[in-house]
Amino acid sequence: MQEPMNQQTMVELHRITKTYGETVVLNDVSLSVDRGEVVCLIGPSGSGKTTLLRTINFLATADSGYVKVDGEYIGCVERDGVLIESKPAQLALQRQRIGMVFQSFNLFAHMTAIENVMEGLVHAKGLGKKEAYDLAYAGIKRMGLEDKVRSYPSELSGGQQQRIAIARALAMQPKVMLFDEATSALDPELVEEVLQVMRDLAASGMTMVVVTHEMKFAREVADRVVVMSKGVITAEGTPEEILGDSPQSGSRQVHQ
Repeated sequence: MQEPMNQQTMVELHRITKTYGETVVLNDVSLSVDRGEVVCLIGPSGSGKTTLLRTINFLATADSGYVKVDGEYIGCVERDGVLIESKPAQLALQRQRIGMVFQSFNLFAHMTAIENVMEGLVHAKGLGKKEAYDLAYAGIKRMGLEDKVRSYPSELSGGQQQRIAIARALAMQPKVMLFDEATSALDPELVEEVLQVMRDLAASGMTMVVVTHEMKFAREVADRVVVMSKGVITAEGTPEEILGDSPQSGSRQVHQ
């Protein structure tokens, strides 16, 4: 039996290893994230950042180790002291505690903005359409896009689409939000509007794990910066400790 998780811990990754063929993508990585903490994962391409993020909601299945969110296993359940793989219905329920925003917006092209946000509320949470609509509308309004509820993704800018994707994730009332390079697919002039939404979300107390190349954002918002290289964590600390004291020193990606 594992020791009880610290009540302040929201996300716990314990000795995660992941390989693809002969390539070791994650090598015995452990990381914990406290409630309300914002952790930014940085490092060169191929260092394992995105894979580590995806193990949190079981989009990537670890070869060994385990993940807990809010004290409960993700992707497995404990029976008589043994961990066994979750059934699809169990995994779907476990994933409801985790919101994820991808590089590509992953909106349904044939659905309006509000239909995209309502989808999970109706089909995963089982809410009635009126309740789902009200919650979806409130979430879209929070993003400042209430005039776009009837717009299709093709009618929205990249920044607007990403804000709808964030609203969709938040509508499920997750315990933690994961962001995988959420601004990397955006034109430079649209990056700031999405980063501001993420700043506001961090200020509200949401637990966040963010893979990012935006060092200015990491400096402003992160409680902790974690540097990865070749499948392991090579450094972690406050933004000042990892990125230096001056804004200029953190303006580009850290490579180790």
